[in-house]
Formats: sequence, C-alpha cells, structure tokens
Amino acid sequence: MLEDRLRMVTSSRLQKAATFYCLFSAALTNVLEAINLPENTMKLGEAKDNAGNDMLKMMQYVFPIVTQIQMEVIKKYGFSEGREGIVRFAQLIRTMEKDDAEVAHLHAQVRAHFLPPVAISTEDAS
Repeated sequence: MLEDRLRMVTSSRLQKAATFYCLFSAALTNVLEAINLPENTMKLGEAKDNAGNDMLKMMQYVFPIVTQIQMEVIKKYGFSEGREGIVRFAQLIRTMEKDDAEVAHLHAQVRAHFLPPVAISTEDAS
C-alpha cells in the first residue's frame, strides 16, 4: 500500500514537472515568435546595425529590445511586469535548461538574438 502511494506521488510530481517544462517551452517559443514579428525584426535589425560588432553597444541597444519583448510575452504566463518578472523568468529558465534539452535549445535561440556567437580558439596559446 505504501509503495502504491509512493508511486502515485512520484507519478504526480513527474506529471507536474513535465507540465512545468512544457509551459516554459511554450513561453520561450512565444518569445521567439514575438521576436520574429516584422515590427520587432525591424527594430532589432536597426539596433544591431547601430551596435555593429561592439558588445557593449549590443547590450545597450539590442538587449533591451529583446528583454521588452520577453516581458510582454511572459506576463501572459503569470509573471509580474517589469524587472521582477523577467529576473524570475530568467532564473527559472537557467535552472530548467540544465535538465531539459528543449528549454536549453529554445533559450539559446533567444540569447542568439543579443549575444553574438563567440569563437573559441582551440590552439594552445603558448
């Protein structure tokens, strides 16, 4: 009887966790869809042109646009508007992407809009 109860509790927790991951996958998918809307694509394109290859300018011009888009989307998922909501969302995403490849992949796609790819040299510097 105890084993059955334990199985039910474990199963229930797994179902809740799966639902939780699905919600965050959906939120990230919606963020990507919003980023790819024509008006947002245009804003981001202009910001990236202004930033050029300057990482500080990317953070100054591009990052705030992506953050604003994210804030608009995540409030539909119950996160508070403003800094608190986006910080909490980011914390949860970072935690979940360690355990869920889909969340990690979607988050990487969002980050790619404001963080340029970094070339890592494999040659020995000595």
